[in-house]
Amino acid sequence: MQTMSESSLPLVTQAMGQNPAAIEALLVRHLPGLQGWLRLRMGALLRARETPEDLVQSVAREVLADLPSFQWRGEAAFRHWLYVKAQRKLVDKARFVGAERRSPAREQELASQPSSAGLGHADLLTPSREVQSQEELRRIEMAFAELPADYQEAISMQRLCGMDYGEIAVRMQRSEGAARNLVHRGLSRLALRLAELRRGEAGAK
Repeated sequence: MQTMSESSLPLVTQAMGQNPAAIEALLVRHLPGLQGWLRLRMGALLRARETPEDLVQSVAREVLADLPSFQWRGEAAFRHWLYVKAQRKLVDKARFVGAERRSPAREQELASQPSSAGLGHADLLTPSREVQSQEELRRIEMAFAELPADYQEAISMQRLCGMDYGEIAVRMQRSEGAARNLVHRGLSRLALRLAELRRGEAGAK
């Protein structure tokens, strides 16, 4: 698995020249994080109708076709560019899916399918925490969706993209201290809400 310190620059440079092997290698390298990012932003409607696994590869291939216009500014900035471009395409797909009619049976089938997105979701929490079940994955998605948008953005950039607080501050047009507070407060609220959901579900059993 890729580490935050591992640079995609050599592959990006080759992929900009439409090198198929480099594009495929970039896809493999960034799929777990991209899947986690997109699943958190799919929303309940789209999540019930499309699996992240189905969406990520097609979305990522479309995004990587735009690489010739990309300017390298570091690994974290590349991840953010990739994830945000993919998110925009996801919005378009959500509009399309929302206009389609899908059967309730199809929605139930998709909701019950296992997902490997837990790898990406685990990065939202402390390094020692692992997402071990579909129930916990669902709780994380529910709790994250309840956070204010600026908390979601700051947490995603810090935990999924690997940006430092200075980079987050620039992108969010905040001070570095404000960016740090957004991440810390957002993670605290996420953890508290997860605990509430766990207690509520345990009490209902």
